[in-house]
Amino acid sequence: MELRVLIHAPFGRDAQVIKSVIGQTHKVVLCSARDELLAAIQEGAAAAILTEESITDGALLQDLGAWLTSQPSWSDFPFIVLSNHEPGPRSVQAISILHALGNVILLERPLNAQTLSSAADAAVRARRRQYATRQHLDEIGLARREVERLNSELEERIEARTHELGNANNRLMKEIAEREKAQSALVQSQKMEAIGRLTGGIAHDFNNLLHVVNMNLELISLYAKEEKVRPVVERAKAASKRGAKLTGQLLSFARNQSLSPKLTHVNKLLLGIKDLLEISAGSSVQVQLDLCEHPAMIVVDPSQLEMAVLNLAVNSRDAMPEGGSLHIATGVRHVAKDEDQLKAGDYVVVTVTDTGAGIAPQLLSKVFDPFFTTKPTGSGTGLGLSQVYGFARQSNGVAFIRSELGSGTTVEMYFPAAVEDEAEWQEQVSAPSIPARANLHKVLVVEDDADVRGVIVECLGLIGYAVTEAANGTEGLAALRRDRPDVLVVDYAMPDMTGAEVIKQARELLGDDLPVILATGYADMAAVERLAGKPILLRKPFDIKSLGAAVAQALEATRERAGA
Repeated sequence: MELRVLIHAPFGRDAQVIKSVIGQTHKVVLCSARDELLAAIQEGAAAAILTEESITDGALLQDLGAWLTSQPSWSDFPFIVLSNHEPGPRSVQAISILHALGNVILLERPLNAQTLSSAADAAVRARRRQYATRQHLDEIGLARREVERLNSELEERIEARTHELGNANNRLMKEIAEREKAQSALVQSQKMEAIGRLTGGIAHDFNNLLHVVNMNLELISLYAKEEKVRPVVERAKAASKRGAKLTGQLLSFARNQSLSPKLTHVNKLLLGIKDLLEISAGSSVQVQLDLCEHPAMIVVDPSQLEMAVLNLAVNSRDAMPEGGSLHIATGVRHVAKDEDQLKAGDYVVVTVTDTGAGIAPQLLSKVFDPFFTTKPTGSGTGLGLSQVYGFARQSNGVAFIRSELGSGTTVEMYFPAAVEDEAEWQEQVSAPSIPARANLHKVLVVEDDADVRGVIVECLGLIGYAVTEAANGTEGLAALRRDRPDVLVVDYAMPDMTGAEVIKQARELLGDDLPVILATGYADMAAVERLAGKPILLRKPFDIKSLGAAVAQALEATRERAGA
């Protein structure tokens, strides 16, 4: 009920026309009267589509205004208003009516069906994120009430024991301190988890937009014949790559970045980037490496580890404008029993220490938040430390920070230690060529975003494959039953079922030998491997060459299995 789209267009056939446009993708409720619209909004809805002439009713505006004022803090109900074309500027009354509605998407008639459908999709997606925020707030509230209940019970026990045993005062004071520490850790953990989920969702949508832009730029470069177009396209592609790097940092904080873990010798990696560290730190900062004698091996994505250390080096440089010392050390630590955020076991510790100005104590709990920065406005994105935190957590480790004003800052990254004979994680993947007769192979593309799906289908068709498409997992499975494809290309984050679930059901239908490519920049890889093994991963945003190579690789693997 909360995902309904309400239509209030009481004049003419507008309501039926609107329903025919969006009725196939959304649950639509027609509200011919003012009372019906108000009742439906109060029951629950994702958005409302109104014609401009229907909101001239003063009573309706008054009732809507009262309801909007009473919305909870997480809610910002979206309205789509279909206005009439007017030659001059809008009247003051018309503008005030639109302002009274708050969150308004204004579409001027006449408009095409695709514009209306896209506006409805955007409004529903925005409302979904509001509902997700509501759920997070409810969960945080529930956890807070549970903590308060436990605190109350504990305080009652403490008071009773104090009356009974006067000599137990020291032990009781210790329990109180531990309780406060646990409560603080719980609140911090819940805050970081909620921020991570929200950040990951936003980055996923932004990544899809970048993907469409990037691939369409490639198509322009292929179709355009004029030489003067090429530098324009290259500049746009460079900007798109910078945007992709930004979303990568956001997804890394959200712990949903697709990593490529390999057995990594930390000491060798740091020695290999020492020159880059010295350049990043600047001539006024002395870089010192203090590497342990023991083998320091971990299973991580080495490029992400390099980025984390470089981010810390850049942060340290900015904290030492007059120069100073940057000390990077490695070590091996054994944790005998669970403590703080560390489980018992052996860890490799990478420590980065500077002699900068330090961070104020009241800011230390915020430095891992995305976009939080202690630098002046315009001097940083606030993603460096959040990327370090997200990468460490996604690599089954943890990051800590200590700092004192005037004494510098220390960041420690703990990673589970690997052993010498651990299986090599380096994957030797050749770059297969695209088959000469690509049109003999059928590819099914399952992607919920119409723009992303359209550009993938066009690029595969340009290569020469016979392509069919589906807008969600249910339609994709139906297409699989009708005609077996040679390769399945599927997105991960879809509304009805995840890409991992689609892959699992597809292999149940057609067998484990079905070649699968998971195209995503936002995937819970543990869930993917649990349900669907290890499909070929194509990270968004990707280019036409990478797409063609991935499909060719899948086909080549199928031929090798058949030959074996």
